[in-house]
Amino acid sequence: MKILTLAARNLTRNRRRSLATLLAMTIGLMAVLLFGGYSGNINLGLQTGFVRSSGHLQIQHRDYFLFGSGNPAAYGIVDYQRLIRTIEADPVLRPMLTVVTPTLSLGGIAGNFNAGVSRTVLGSGVVVDEQNQLRQWNDYRFPGAARLLPLTGSAPNGATIGTGVARVLQLCGELNVKHCPQPAHEAMDASKTATPTDLAALGAASQNPAAPAAQAGTRIELLAANAHGAPNVAALDVVKAEQLGVKELDDIAITLHLRQAQQLIYGQDTPKVTAVVVQLKHTSQMPAARERLETLLRSQFKAQPLAVQDFATLNPSYGQITGMFAAIFGFIAILIGAIVLFTVGNTMNMAIVERTVEIGTLRAMGLRARGIRQLFLCEGVLLGAASAVTGLSLALLLAYVINHSGLTWMPPGNSEPVALTVRVWGEWGMLLGSALGLLLVAAFSAWWPARRASALNIVDALRHA
Repeated sequence: MKILTLAARNLTRNRRRSLATLLAMTIGLMAVLLFGGYSGNINLGLQTGFVRSSGHLQIQHRDYFLFGSGNPAAYGIVDYQRLIRTIEADPVLRPMLTVVTPTLSLGGIAGNFNAGVSRTVLGSGVVVDEQNQLRQWNDYRFPGAARLLPLTGSAPNGATIGTGVARVLQLCGELNVKHCPQPAHEAMDASKTATPTDLAALGAASQNPAAPAAQAGTRIELLAANAHGAPNVAALDVVKAEQLGVKELDDIAITLHLRQAQQLIYGQDTPKVTAVVVQLKHTSQMPAARERLETLLRSQFKAQPLAVQDFATLNPSYGQITGMFAAIFGFIAILIGAIVLFTVGNTMNMAIVERTVEIGTLRAMGLRARGIRQLFLCEGVLLGAASAVTGLSLALLLAYVINHSGLTWMPPGNSEPVALTVRVWGEWGMLLGSALGLLLVAAFSAWWPARRASALNIVDALRHA
């Protein structure tokens, strides 16, 4: 207790230097916490986006992830309804689940033959209500409500396309797409732009009789090869052009109802899907859920070569972006640590020069070298503790101000801005680790000057006056 009292008194003797050191460590800790909260928030935001779109886990044909994009129909899951029922009824998985839904990927050519244009597209057949449930996942309590799928409430032959597809197919006017330039060439002759007779006949033959006719203004034809390699055509009514945030996706994406996609690919054959999407209540449940799913596949569906993929594998950009921010955060933490080491070490060295006589007097009064070391170490630790408390308080205050400021930013892959938030409160591991790290750095930076002070010769120290 006497050493702590002496250490506190010594720090107040030179308030200007102690305050400068305290300020440097406080700003450093605050910067680390704010950037750590920002980086962590980006990671959780990316995870939320991917989980809302593709679930936590997907069951696919074993080779679909590597080879299926070129021919999805060859890698379909047979009897997928029984697989979904088995997952939903499993006593281990049931408490973890939020949604289990099938999807069907397909490739084809979309054409607006009234304008004489077409382009290759990558389509996805979905169950709209279940996709809307996927989008409601918000385990990390981000502000704002999730948007419903634009296909909600649309006819069975409804579809949505990317803004790039709408631009190429010259549907910007009908779909109210803003900032959509028109091609420079003159309009083609109407006689050359009508839907080819063979395609029109093929579309009429393959169209579901119960499906309503597509509207003339937003009608497109989607040509795709069925499971046997023969072409099928579906007449679709485009309900909206979506901006997906990535030009490559905007230029190829089309989404339609699962039944329409199955009709296009499998016709009157048994319908299949390319993936069964599994969304969990919490991301931390992924290892247990994956192990259980693999057990079910080996025991009850061993006739099919099925595998389980997680969202990080399906979306490689997630690991790339989070890894980049982790590297930046590590660099900043090391830089701040070096600044703290230099600042505290310089403060302690200056204190030794100024207090050489005091050190000699204390040694002459019987205080051992160990006591001198403890005294200077206590001063460094006290500075570190005061900086930790101040830095934590200011970081929490600034995070609160930022979170309630209404600022927005555009995350990678998003088409609309989201609220800018810094997740500091509640990140107890980061808060505790940063505070302890600052204390350790302060103690370590005070150790060498303390060792040098304890090694001073008593006579030389007293003679220094």
